[in-house]
Amino acid sequence: MLVNGRKLAEQAKESIREISCHELAVLMDNDIILIDVREHHETESGILPGAVHMSRGVLEMQLENHPSVAHHPEPLQVMSQQPVYLYCRSGARSALAAESLRRMGFAHVYSLAGGILAWQEAGLPVISLSQRHAGQ
Repeated sequence: MLVNGRKLAEQAKESIREISCHELAVLMDNDIILIDVREHHETESGILPGAVHMSRGVLEMQLENHPSVAHHPEPLQVMSQQPVYLYCRSGARSALAAESLRRMGFAHVYSLAGGILAWQEAGLPVISLSQRHAGQ
């Protein structure tokens, strides 16, 4: 049976956990692992504060380079024990990414329901890449 991308994302959402914009906004006061899985050109319109960009196409291969764990001898082991929050434009790619991380052994992976579109619709802050780099 042939399945299109939208259906595949819907199926992924059945096996992963989604988090609402407001739930994530509360958690962002803490030091969390937040990953933007959109393509690089999509981040030019803004990124969630504290997010690290790792596009969906290379996510699994780049996780061990995440700044919060890259210095550890076993970065994936360390990251797999922490909650990981993923988002994309609308929540489809982040659901697929969350499913993939779950298959890799990550126990606490969440996809932002509705993605950055829902985040912006809720009036929550987005920063430009230049603001993000200036803050580092």
